[in-house]
Amino acid sequence: MRKISLFIAMSLDGYIADSKGNVEWLQGQGDGEDIDTYSEFIKDIDTILMGWNTYHQIVTELSPNEWIYRDFITYVITHNEHTSSDKIRFVNRDPADLIKSFKNENGRDIWICGGADLVQQLVNQDLIDRYYITVIPTLLGSGIRLFENAEHEIKLKLLNTRSYNGMIDLNYMRR
Repeated sequence: MRKISLFIAMSLDGYIADSKGNVEWLQGQGDGEDIDTYSEFIKDIDTILMGWNTYHQIVTELSPNEWIYRDFITYVITHNEHTSSDKIRFVNRDPADLIKSFKNENGRDIWICGGADLVQQLVNQDLIDRYYITVIPTLLGSGIRLFENAEHEIKLKLLNTRSYNGMIDLNYMRR
């Protein structure tokens, strides 16, 4: 069965973007080595799920000249009509139902890339198997929270931690 993994970064006070939706602060403290946790993580991934706002930010701000996830099939949850391609599929479907259908299909694991609304819907349905969270050494004070208004408690088991350049990677699995 395919695993569903959240791989995301947040500020020390729990935000994934500032109050304007910006993510320029997603970096270490600048005095140490960076570890490529992304390349390590994606070895087992073939599918990405993201919300419209995350997709839009990638194609308009973060990487407007090329689709950075070309090695994967990406599903973008949106209520608007868009033309899909073989690598980017726009779907107007309940994300929990989509994930449930993916779990029993053949393939590698699935990455929940963002944003907060999508993550919260899947957390509330207890559909995330692994949580890979990088804590960035920044206090934003306000913005878009990663976890907000959970409907129930989810117990996790810490698998490992890693610290580098002021950042801390936390790796949990659902108990």
